Amino acid sequence: MAQAYMTESGNGGSDPEPSGSRFRRRLAELGKDPGIWRRGWVIAATALLMALVMIFHAELPNDVGNLGSLTETFLPWLGLAVPLLLAGAVFRRSATALIALVLTGAVWVNLFGGLLTDKSGSGGNLVVATHNVDADNPDPAGTARSVAGSGADVLALTELKGSAVPVYERALAGTYKYHSVEGTVGLWSKYPLSASAPVDIRMGWTRAMRATVDTPHGKIAAFVAHLPSVRVKLKAGFTANQRDDSADALGAALAAEPLKKVILLGDLNGTMNDRALSEVTSQMRSTQGAAGDGFGFSWPAQFPMARIDQIMVRGIRPEASWTLPRTGSDHLPVAARVTVRP
Repeated sequence: MAQAYMTESGNGGSDPEPSGSRFRRRLAELGKDPGIWRRGWVIAATALLMALVMIFHAELPNDVGNLGSLTETFLPWLGLAVPLLLAGAVFRRSATALIALVLTGAVWVNLFGGLLTDKSGSGGNLVVATHNVDADNPDPAGTARSVAGSGADVLALTELKGSAVPVYERALAGTYKYHSVEGTVGLWSKYPLSASAPVDIRMGWTRAMRATVDTPHGKIAAFVAHLPSVRVKLKAGFTANQRDDSADALGAALAAEPLKKVILLGDLNGTMNDRALSEVTSQMRSTQGAAGDGFGFSWPAQFPMARIDQIMVRGIRPEASWTLPRTGSDHLPVAARVTVRP
């Protein structure tokens, strides 16, 4: 009986196949499958189209419904389609689709992979924050206390409702000795403010301002802006013409600024990828792109999908950038730590 047992075991009847051998056997079987290159062409074509859109997004026309700007606003989200298409490629056992998806994934990583890493540093001598507080915010006092608790030395608020301004002033008075409000935007600071004035961004009412902040490390020009909202409509497409005109005007104001150290805070209603903001983004550096941890999406607050609230600098070094906890607004506040050199 013992001899019979050893013989049965020795012939491999009950031994499992080693995982390495099983994997090689299956690869060999796939290699003999003549359809492995003929299946999955639709998946492959879809993947390659996505890659082309990411590579040549700047060439997409804006003449019809601002298609280019709309695509650029949500461009990082194209990456979500890669694992979905990958599942389809594996199910179809298509080598063609898999190769196309590897190329598409490489393009996405090249464009956005740097945003997935934590680039924040430990330096910095000034903390700034900005928040679109939402005109319909049901708790302006609570919102003010929340953003004041961030430790920001300079705080910009946009979409200030006239009747709510005194509420913000009272709630922030204990933290910020200096403040200035112009139209629907305001700047609160622990350091003296001067030369506060509206900035004309071609809207007919004031939604942008500029002030000098006298920090212990030197004077900086602080701009606060809330560019016009954009809409996605079935017939009109991405309606952003007024936003684009305002961005050009803001860019001109930034270009004319005589101070070397400049910071821009506010809701630009657009991402850094959006070509329509090039008059601004071409001369300012995003703190999120330079020193953020992740994409830092800020809108909508309940499920952020885009970074439209920006902190940008010129002549100032970004050290860290992050989003703050949700308030009563439909936007998340964003903050940054920067180094201002004398």
